[in-house]
Amino acid sequence: MITVLRLQDPPDHFPDPARALREPNGLLAIGGDLSPPRLVAAYRRGIFPWYNPGESILWWSPDPRAIMLPAAVHVSHRLRRRMRKSPYRVSLNEAFQQVVTTCAAPRKSGPGTWLVPEMQQAYGHLHRAGFAHSIELWQGADLVGGLYGIALGRAFFGESMFSRVPDASKMLLAILGQQLARRGYRLIDGQVASDHLLRMGAQLWTRERFLHELALAIAQSPSSPLTPLDADLLTPAGAVSDNHAPVEQEPAL
Repeated sequence: MITVLRLQDPPDHFPDPARALREPNGLLAIGGDLSPPRLVAAYRRGIFPWYNPGESILWWSPDPRAIMLPAAVHVSHRLRRRMRKSPYRVSLNEAFQQVVTTCAAPRKSGPGTWLVPEMQQAYGHLHRAGFAHSIELWQGADLVGGLYGIALGRAFFGESMFSRVPDASKMLLAILGQQLARRGYRLIDGQVASDHLLRMGAQLWTRERFLHELALAIAQSPSSPLTPLDADLLTPAGAVSDNHAPVEQEPAL
């Protein structure tokens, strides 16, 4: 049975993720709202919202789970060379809403997006509350790549990303992994596996293992905040921007 969440239910009123359906994989609950307290409570339990326009809010905890270890994000020799010669500038939280809006835009390869306006607004609220962050890639004044997600404890939950130039999403994942590893983060949650994530080093964890490791990560604080970015990890040297804000689309990282 799928749990139905009511608006008046407490934010943490979620069932045990072990009760999620096998088909569709991970469907756990329906309803509720996208308020910051409910979203934070969901992510802390390894649960995330994902639904299409016109549907009720659906909450998921799939098994297996696509997980990346920050220090083990795969950076090929080719990508490393490209980053050394990169003409791009990298920033953190400089254009959060623009990244989310671009992730939500229709793609040539598909008719629509799962990032409905209500979800875009909800992640904006999380950003202003200091939970959601974006990393941007710029070519001059043009935003050519972006990635955003949620940081809780020493876990980062990747939500979506986009690329407008070759390898932009790979570079951003590499930078994200480097930055998180420096701060002692234990994992990056990619939610559902994709060929792209697997090529970048994602592992498939059982739900049981993921929830165990997530609890350990959530209980710890990062060794330092995400801001500012570490310039020595990026190329070209010094091409980093940060406004010190609180801190092709994929459905997740």
